[in-house]
Amino acid sequence: MNYDIAGRYLDVAPNVRKALAQGEAVVALESTIITHGMPYPQNVATAREVEAVVRENGAVPATIAIIEGRIKIGLSDAELDWLGNARDVMKLSRADLPYAVATRRHGATTVAATMICAHLAGIRVFATGGIGGVHRGVETSMDISADLDELARTPVAVVCAGAKAILDLPRTLEYLETRGVPVVGYGTDRFPAFWSRTSELPVPLRLDTPEAIADLIRTKEALGLGGGVLVANPIPSADEIPAGEMSAFIDAAIADTKAQGVSGKAVTPILLSTLFERTGGRSLATNIALVKNNAALAARLAGSLARSEG
Repeated sequence: MNYDIAGRYLDVAPNVRKALAQGEAVVALESTIITHGMPYPQNVATAREVEAVVRENGAVPATIAIIEGRIKIGLSDAELDWLGNARDVMKLSRADLPYAVATRRHGATTVAATMICAHLAGIRVFATGGIGGVHRGVETSMDISADLDELARTPVAVVCAGAKAILDLPRTLEYLETRGVPVVGYGTDRFPAFWSRTSELPVPLRLDTPEAIADLIRTKEALGLGGGVLVANPIPSADEIPAGEMSAFIDAAIADTKAQGVSGKAVTPILLSTLFERTGGRSLATNIALVKNNAALAARLAGSLARSEG
C-alpha cells in the first residue's frame, strides 16, 4: 500500500487494512453494480451476497466506492446501505476519478477505477461481472472502453466472465493482445461471452487452476512486465443463456436502441435495460450468478497468491 496516498485520499476499512498488513487474501469489488446496475434493495442484497461468497472462499472482500471525495476501500454495512439508495452518484473511470475526489463528490467505480483504487491500496485481485471493450461500430464512433488500457497499465488481476456480448468481441481480444494483456481462459478454450459460457472465439491462453494463474502473475511481475492479467471465467452451465439464444436477444435490443436514436454513453445502459425486458429478467439473474462465480474464483486466486508469498 502507498501509505502517503492512503493517508491523503483513502479510507481503508479496519478488516481490510489488517488483512493486507498480515499478507492475507483480499479481493476488490466494484460499486457500479450497486448504484447503476439494479434497483434497491436488490442491489444491496446482491452486493452482500457477493461479499459473502468471497469470505466463504477464504478471502476478505473490499467493495470500493468514493463517498464525499474519500476513496473507500471496503464499505461498512451503513455505507453499503447508504450507497444503495444514494442519488447523484457519478460513474467513475480513470478520467473522472480525480475530479470526484478533488470536488468531494460521490462515485461508483467501474472496472478501470476499481483497478486503480485497488492498486493504490495494495490489492492484487479484483472480481467483476464483465469488462468493457471495443464497441460495435468503433470504426465510426471510436468507442473503446477505458477498461482495456487500464488492464495494460495497472497490475491487478481481473476475474470476469469475459466481455459483454453486446460488444465487438473479436476486436476487444485483438486490442488486448496489442496492449500486451494476457487473457487466460479458466478451464476453457473458448472466450466466454458474459451471459453465455462460450463464444466462437478461441481464448489466447488456458490455465486450469488458481495456482497456475497465480504462478503466471508472479512470473509476469518478476519479468518486469507491467499491467494486469485478465482471467476469463465461464458462467456455470446451469446459469447461462446459450450463445445462440442470447444472440437473437442482442440483435433485437440493438435494433430497438437504434430506432430510439440512442447514442454515446447512453447506449450500454439502454441496451442492458432492453435485454432485461426481452429476456424476462433472465439477463439480470445470469449477471448475478456470474458475478458470484467470479468472486469465488478471485478469492481462491488471492488465497493462492497470499500462500505462495507468505
